[in-house]
Order: sequence, then C-alpha cells, then structure tokens
Amino acid sequence: MIDRNIIGMVFPPLRVTAEAGQLRFFAKAIGETDPVYFDEAAARDAGHPGLPVPPTFLFSLELMQPPSDWREKAGIELPRVLHGEQSFTYHQVAHAGDTLLFEGRVTDVYDKKNGALEFVVMHTRVTNQRHEHVADVRKVLVHRSA
Repeated sequence: MIDRNIIGMVFPPLRVTAEAGQLRFFAKAIGETDPVYFDEAAARDAGHPGLPVPPTFLFSLELMQPPSDWREKAGIELPRVLHGEQSFTYHQVAHAGDTLLFEGRVTDVYDKKNGALEFVVMHTRVTNQRHEHVADVRKVLVHRSA
C-alpha cells in the first residue's frame, strides 16, 4: 500500500535548457509536419523567437530528473507502475534556448477497486529563465497491487 504521507512531498527543482536538436527530433517522432518546429526561419516568420517547444515535450524534459528513491520509500514497486495520464495547461510558448524550471509535488494518492489500483497525482509548475509561468503539468501514476 502506498504511503499517503507522500501527499505534499516536493521534488527537487529541475532546470533544463530546451535544445533545438531535441525539439526537432521530438517533433519528428510525434509526426509533426508544421515547419515552425523544424526551420528557424519559418518559426521567426510565424512570430516565434526560435523553434517552439512541441506539445507534450515538457513531459520528456521532466524525465531528465535525476533518479530518486522516493517511490521505494512510498511503497511503490516500479514493475507494478503504469503511466496513467498526463495533461498540460499552457500559459505561454517555450522556445529553443529557454531554460525551464520544473517544480513538482505530489498532490494526491487514492485507490480504486478496493485497493487493487492506487493512483499518485503529481503537479509540476514550469517557468522560464525570466520567471514567466510557461505551463502546469499534471501526471497520474498507477500502481497495481499484487
């Protein structure tokens, strides 16, 4: 059973710079065809200072968080974990070269099916190097019981 005391736990802040090559690679991987995600000139012509960060790329950046043992301490066994869901609320576009700060925390733990499935809800606030609010990321981790 997941330790409910993790509700409110704050993750160490993570700073990551969005690199143009990573953005192009990700845009290609998700099937994006809009040239603003590949061509600097097309991005500038569309009013962007550089390549924009593709939708959902923030999730990939957040995965760069150094390994931590918080899951094990909470009673979460990685072989039993499923990615439940993710959602994004964007406040502005991030671009190549932006240094993004991810500040995450656990906001809820609950179960369904008489404890057969436990859910950990996490929220992350993302800001850029100018301290502007870029996005809010919500993730749900699902833990299957034995």
